[in-house]
Amino acid sequence: MTEATLRIKACGPLVSYQDGGRPGMLRFGVPASGPMDQLAHAAAHAALGNPDGSTAVEISTGGIDLVCEAGEVTFCVSGGDFQVFHSGAWTRSWCVRTLRAGDTLAIRPGQWGSWAYLAFCGELVCKQWAGRTATHSTSGIGGGSLSAGAVVKLRDTRVVEEREGEIPVPDLARPRKSARVVLGPQIGAFSAGSEAVLLGHEFAVTPANDRMGMRLSGPALALNDALAILSEPIVRGSIQVAGDGVASILLADHQTIGGYPKIATIVSVDLDWLAQLRAPDSIRFTAVEASEAVLMARSEASMRRQYLEQISVPRGNLQTRLMRENLISGFILG
Repeated sequence: MTEATLRIKACGPLVSYQDGGRPGMLRFGVPASGPMDQLAHAAAHAALGNPDGSTAVEISTGGIDLVCEAGEVTFCVSGGDFQVFHSGAWTRSWCVRTLRAGDTLAIRPGQWGSWAYLAFCGELVCKQWAGRTATHSTSGIGGGSLSAGAVVKLRDTRVVEEREGEIPVPDLARPRKSARVVLGPQIGAFSAGSEAVLLGHEFAVTPANDRMGMRLSGPALALNDALAILSEPIVRGSIQVAGDGVASILLADHQTIGGYPKIATIVSVDLDWLAQLRAPDSIRFTAVEASEAVLMARSEASMRRQYLEQISVPRGNLQTRLMRENLISGFILG
């Protein structure tokens, strides 16, 4: 059995093991967790030929530095526009490379994005909870968080040179300026005009931003007399508003129930790129009907599937790539 051992020399906060998530357990009070950017996580595994939902290391803007102490393994970095230092040179994320014993790897934030994913051709050895490695940041259940000095172990590792190179960044992954929302479910708990404020003004992401949620700055969303409601289930993408009128978007590690009114819910297809926003990025909201949101989800699911299928095809060895480029046609006999 082939193995590899990596040691983390330095890393920022909120670096953790994440698989595809822990769905179906909200009724037990357990959030799904999983990757903040589900498309980027899936892309890293597709580019390596891994099963969907495999475990990767999720990296925040604090970055990570590690060294390969033993073994060798092909890896992929996806997510935001992060910078990758490997083999003595800097490149951008959305790339496939191979780590060998003695190699160092550094991942740093670039021009945009809050989260990067480091996946490997091999199985990350880490804890499980309820059969999943997805880490819930506040309770610590799952594979767990990583810090400087930690050892990362991999088994059944592979070197797959025909997968090395850059992978395309889909337009679906890039941040935008406007997110689509379905109004409600507690729109009636807000003062007249709050809906117009939400849809007519720009909001900014604040530094109060983690795996649980993203607090926004902007005009207050005034509530009626009731500053709270009976606690009820919460979904990822809910925009809840506390008594001070400040909106927060709930993300991967959101609580399962809550008592703050929710003025709107972000359409699921906009959650991945929205999670990549960082302070002080700005955002606006556009209302759509629930039926439109369903059609959007179906359409984007098809586009995502096509993209993941495209990048899952190996590029081939050097000889195959040269033949594909038809380089010999450029020569002229003298």
